[in-house]
Amino acid sequence: MRFDPFSLSLTRPLGTANGSIESREGFLVRVSVNDDGGQVTGLGESTPLPGWTESLADCRAALERGNPDATTPAARYGYSLARADAEARVTDTRLCDRLAAEHGVGSSADAVPVNATVGDGTPEETADAVREMAESGFDVVKIKVGAREPEADTARLRAARDAAPDAELRADANGAWGRETAAEMLDAAAELDYAYVEQPLPADDLTGLAELRGCGVGVAVDETLASHAVSTVLDADAADVLVLKPMALGGPDRTLDTAQTVRDAGVEAIVTTTIDGVVARLGALHVAAAIPDVPACGLATGSLLADDLAPDPAPIREGVMSVPDGPGLAGDAFDPLYRHGDF
Repeated sequence: MRFDPFSLSLTRPLGTANGSIESREGFLVRVSVNDDGGQVTGLGESTPLPGWTESLADCRAALERGNPDATTPAARYGYSLARADAEARVTDTRLCDRLAAEHGVGSSADAVPVNATVGDGTPEETADAVREMAESGFDVVKIKVGAREPEADTARLRAARDAAPDAELRADANGAWGRETAAEMLDAAAELDYAYVEQPLPADDLTGLAELRGCGVGVAVDETLASHAVSTVLDADAADVLVLKPMALGGPDRTLDTAQTVRDAGVEAIVTTTIDGVVARLGALHVAAAIPDVPACGLATGSLLADDLAPDPAPIREGVMSVPDGPGLAGDAFDPLYRHGDF
């Protein structure tokens, strides 16, 4: 295994519960496997995210040891993705096809629907942004809420619905509300036919999340999975939808195992990135393509980066990301990364 550090600037700072992020730092991972006496190299990416994975230093240490495990999920994701890419290249199969076969889920998809995301703004700005996304082909749009007073956010939710009456709309509060406000906002979202509200309560309030379910709009959890095991969330009946991040779960294999467990429990699974480089994003795309009838996923994050590891071989067209042709992650699209030690 070989790994090389990188730093990718964001187009604008990203606010998180752990502070503002201006760049994404990680490691491009290469793993080689034997093939009839020769070797084939696969690519992976380990891009830790504070609050979700190990630190950058711990990620590097795990890669240096060569044995990343569940305690260092970003390192394990990079290593396991690179190995899976190499093995798929040896067998001349797309990564998603190999993943689907290994997990017994039948054939994989050729494309995955993705949602657009609209940030905070006035009702007029929100409506304009949602309309633009719908007109560009997105069937699913997520509205960021929670930064304003409930009345203002309710007006924004209504403006978004008026702007795109036929779109599937989702809202994401990032844990901003208390129980009373969350209940009021979910009622408003239900009246406006929203599909679900993501993280309406703080991450640790499993009881409150469970009590919100059944009000006419789904409850999704994201940040909750940074501090609670999936099994704990399922046992608490705390969600209708789980947002799965392969980087935080530790690999394509673990993400698919988790998705199967979640769906067997009658809960929907959606795959998202952690604002990663193109190698990790493609890994998440292949994972999503191996989940039967997966809903629109949060993979449309490449535009948040000012630069990238390589050109993206899976651009978004009309709200859909197509899985690249060819073996492994992207056929020969990443040839320079496979061949050279720098990038």
